[in-house]
Amino acid sequence: MPKETAVYTHGHHESVLRSHRWRTAANSAAYLLGELRPGQAVLDVGCGPGTITADLAALVAPGRVTAVDTTDDILGRAAAVADERGLGNVEFAVADVHALDFPDDSFDVVHAHQVLQHVGDPVGALREMRRVCRPGGVVAARDSDYAAMTWYPQTPGLDTWLEVYERVARGNGGEPDAGRRLLSWARQAGFTDITPTAAAWCFATPESRAWWSGLWADRTTDSVYAELAVAGGHASAERLTEIAGAWRSWGAEDDGWFMVPHGEVLCRV
Repeated sequence: MPKETAVYTHGHHESVLRSHRWRTAANSAAYLLGELRPGQAVLDVGCGPGTITADLAALVAPGRVTAVDTTDDILGRAAAVADERGLGNVEFAVADVHALDFPDDSFDVVHAHQVLQHVGDPVGALREMRRVCRPGGVVAARDSDYAAMTWYPQTPGLDTWLEVYERVARGNGGEPDAGRRLLSWARQAGFTDITPTAAAWCFATPESRAWWSGLWADRTTDSVYAELAVAGGHASAERLTEIAGAWRSWGAEDDGWFMVPHGEVLCRV
C-alpha cells in the first residue's frame, strides 16, 4: 500500500469505543497538561469519541479546540460528548493527518493520542502537525508500545494475542510498537526541542481487569480487527475464539495484572 495509506486496525466497534470513552486528559495526556492555558487554540488529531477533546476544551476555554478524525460517524459521537458537557468551544472536521486542511501556524497546541501507530507515514504526520503549530507552540504525541506490554499470570493465549495483533497491525500499514519510536520520529520530522517521557496504564483491580479483559475478548472476535485478522490470513476464527477465551480466563484471575506502557513526546516549535 502507499506509504501514507494505512487501515485503522481497530475500527469503531462498541468494544473499541468502550476503551476510548474511558480516556481522559488526566489518564491519557498528563504530560501535556502543564502546557495548556486559557485562550489557546488546540488541534486534537484523531479525536475518536471525544472524551479527551472535551477535557482539553474545558482547560483552554475561552480558547477553541478543533477536533479531527477520519469519519463523520465518530465525529458525531465526539460532538455529542461536547454537547453533553455544555462545551461551545469545540468544532469538528474530517481530516487526514498527512494533509491537514489548515493554514501554517494555526494552533498553539497540536495533540495526537494513539494516532501515529495507525498511520502509514508517522514522520510525515509529525511534519504536518508541526506545520500547523505556531512558533512557541507544542506538538504532543502519545502512543502505546505493544511489544512492551506485560501481564501476570503468563497466560499462553495472551502471547498468541500479542503475536497476532502485531501481524495484523503491520499488515495494515501501522507500527504497533510506536511508543519507543516517537522520539526518533520526532527528530526525523525536524523537531530539535523534544521532551521524551513515558507513562503506563495498569489494570489490576477486579473491576479494571474485568473491563480490560472483556473489551479485548469482544474486540478479538467481533470487531473490524477480527475481520482483518481472518481476511489477512493472520488467524482463523477458531483461533480468535481461543484468544478471546484466554482474555476472559486472565480477567478472572484474582492476582491478574496488566501494564500498557506509552511513549510520549512534547515537541516545541
